[in-house]
Amino acid sequence: MKSLTLMRHAKAAMDSPDGSDFGRPLNARGRADAVRMGEDIRKFGIRFDLVLASPARRVVETVESVGPLTASLDPRLYNASTGQLLDVIREIDDGVDRLLMVGHNPGIGQLAAQLTASGIDDFPTAALAEIELTVDDWREVEMGSGRLIRFITPNDLA
Repeated sequence: MKSLTLMRHAKAAMDSPDGSDFGRPLNARGRADAVRMGEDIRKFGIRFDLVLASPARRVVETVESVGPLTASLDPRLYNASTGQLLDVIREIDDGVDRLLMVGHNPGIGQLAAQLTASGIDDFPTAALAEIELTVDDWREVEMGSGRLIRFITPNDLA
């Protein structure tokens, strides 16, 4: 059995200092939401063997604000589609049982919905979906092979 947690980056500024989407930082609300989500992750005792994150500035700042996590930055996660995210998941070493992926919508939200058939239709910034996968090998992950354990948004914690 594998555990996959998907998280969307927290609320970001509309613009970046360099004018790129990639360089957009978190805004004040985003930083506060990420800190609250990190507190909830610790409260529930959710742990990860591996954290993969998009290298976009808003994602890196989300991971840093969530708390003591060490992320491996994977450029394939930047604005990835569900298919691209699934390809990354299927390459994970089977010694990893608990994976956290932090990235962008629409890919992250659509993947959570399609893996679990849970009907998640809105995946707001800083939201987190913990999914139990009924597989022993990451290569076996298929759409519909997961069960939604919890879905948390910053508004749930307000």
